[in-house]
This record gives sequence, C-alpha cells and structure tokens, in this order.
Amino acid sequence: MLNATSPLAALAARAPHTFAVQLPDLAGVLLTTVIFTVFGLLVFGLAYLFIVKASPFPLDALINAGHAPLPALLTSQVDRRVALLAAAAVHG
Repeated sequence: MLNATSPLAALAARAPHTFAVQLPDLAGVLLTTVIFTVFGLLVFGLAYLFIVKASPFPLDALINAGHAPLPALLTSQVDRRVALLAAAAVHG
C-alpha cells in the first residue's frame, strides 16, 4: 500500500493514467508485431531445416520416437543461439 509520503505515491500522482500505445497507433503496432512474429518463425523454421539437413542421423525420427533426448537438446540449443543473435541484432 502506498502512503502519501512515498516516492511511488508522488510518481503515481504525477503520471497520467494512459496506455502505453494509444488507440490510433494500435493498428501499426499490431501490424509490426505480426510481421516480426512471422519473420521470427521463418528464421526458426529455416534454422531447424538446416539442422535436419546437416545432421548425419535422422533427427526427426529420433526426436519423435523419444529414445534419445540429445537431438532435441541440440535443436533447442541452436534455436536459443539463433534467438540470442536476433535479439543482439535488434538491440544493436
């Protein structure tokens, strides 16, 4: 609970109660979000296809059969690295 002397209460009193994205800008923000989501899924799909083609064993069969957790772990780690590279590129 905020009392009247806390710094957060003073900040809350000064800040206007508005949303982060105003309604006229919402369509543009949603369109940008959809575009980046599709692009991210495409990059992850291409990375997965690259892993499947580059691996010397049938990766899909091993992951789906559940006999060896290592191929699933390898795939998830490559996906994590691709996500870190993309985040670093976007962040600058």
